Amino acid sequence: MVLAAGLGKRMRPITDSLPKPLVPVLGTPMLETIISRLKAAQITSLVVNAFYLKEQIRDFITAKNDPSLTVSEEDVLLETGGGVALALPKLGQEPFIVVNGDVCWLEGAEPAFERLMAAWDPEVMDALLLLHPTCRAVGYEGNGDFSMEPSGRLIRRQEQQQAPFVFAGIQILHPKLFEKVPAGAFSLNLIYNKALESERLYGLRHEGEWFHVGTPEGLAEVEERLKDRSNPSDFF
Repeated sequence: MVLAAGLGKRMRPITDSLPKPLVPVLGTPMLETIISRLKAAQITSLVVNAFYLKEQIRDFITAKNDPSLTVSEEDVLLETGGGVALALPKLGQEPFIVVNGDVCWLEGAEPAFERLMAAWDPEVMDALLLLHPTCRAVGYEGNGDFSMEPSGRLIRRQEQQQAPFVFAGIQILHPKLFEKVPAGAFSLNLIYNKALESERLYGLRHEGEWFHVGTPEGLAEVEERLKDRSNPSDFF
């Protein structure tokens, strides 16, 4: 599932007339890159949710004329967790990938989706998050999200602390985490907390580069860093 319903407020004025997942990086919409990489990872069914300027997301998906792509339209903004919960009937009963629709990254030696799927262990995990070192996250100015034990098990950052890893917006979740969730809007942080309580929230360190494209200035910084690559199509 690709989360593409958000308002993208910090990216204004670009997002006054364009959903943030359709904002281009070096000429390619972020949503296009995400879908292409999921397809390359042999993902055969993709759900994209939509709320803000939803007709643009719908038209983007429809234009692909690809039966493996479906849109989950929201009448009200359901946040990250509520959006996934609404789409659960389309996602099935097995663990599934969830990707933020505005993530921008370069692969390492192996693609991130393949690494996540290879690392997934249903015996110990209900959620597996891709993480990036906080100090190396381009455009990110926060305090990080998690610490990670040698086993990969995660510990959430406490207030007034700095955490070594930031969530990179890519994850695998088990649908059982959505049992007894509240109706309507809620954050995926609720899901992470459930997995933390049972010690089944794990992380995987991203091997490549990761960019936080949160503002027009952040977008300009990312494009400046990438424009001199010998073949940008290798990355987007």
